[in-house]
Amino acid sequence: MSPAPGAGHQRISFSISMAFGSCFKGKPCSVFVAPFDVRLPIPKEGKDTTVIQPDLCIICDETKIDKQGCNGAPDLVVEILSPGNSTHEMDTKFQLYQDAGVKEYWIVEPAEKAVFVYTLRDGIYIGLRPFVEGMTVESPLFPDLQVEVNDVFFGVKNEEF
Repeated sequence: MSPAPGAGHQRISFSISMAFGSCFKGKPCSVFVAPFDVRLPIPKEGKDTTVIQPDLCIICDETKIDKQGCNGAPDLVVEILSPGNSTHEMDTKFQLYQDAGVKEYWIVEPAEKAVFVYTLRDGIYIGLRPFVEGMTVESPLFPDLQVEVNDVFFGVKNEEF
């Protein structure tokens, strides 16, 4: 069994979930925070589904939500890098989310205090400029969703990673 995410990871996850919750309150999209199973269809690999647990996700199609989690691609997924999982998040999950049709993918990099946003266009992720301290992450998919990078990393200490 993998150890639970550390304090820094939890602080970042909480900050983002608060921003997402405020943005989507009263709207038809739902915000979910790990642990939450997402069953992704991966037809390229001949698999019906691959089960993953993103750090956060937004799902706007309520028919994908069932008692086991989400059956299908969320609209937006956030992964927070931690020591030991960077390659998995940056390569394996990037390809997995792209192949499954996740429309927007955020990678949060605590060491650099940066957020990388990728948007799906014609089946390929296109990366935006990195969002760093002093900037506001703006979602291409959800124009009302804006998150201050300083807020994402508020209270996070380097030694927590």
